[in-house]
Amino acid sequence: MDGMNSASLGARRNEDIALDLLKFVAGVTGVGRTAVPSTGFSGTAAPKPEEHVTELLQLYSRCLKAVEGK
Repeated sequence: MDGMNSASLGARRNEDIALDLLKFVAGVTGVGRTAVPSTGFSGTAAPKPEEHVTELLQLYSRCLKAVEGK
C-alpha cells in the first residue's frame, strides 16, 4: 500500500493537468464569465448559465485532448 501512495504523489493525472489548463485559458480569455451589465444599448442578450456550462465543458474536452496529445 505504501508503494501505491508514493507512486501517486509524484505523477499527476491527465484530467488534473487539463483542469489546470482550463482554469488558465478561461481566466485569460474570459470564457464562461458573465457579461457585465452596462448602460446603453447592448447588441446581444446575456448568455444563459447552461450556455456557460456547455462552453466550459467543450473547453475542458479540448484541453484534455491537448494534454493527451490527440
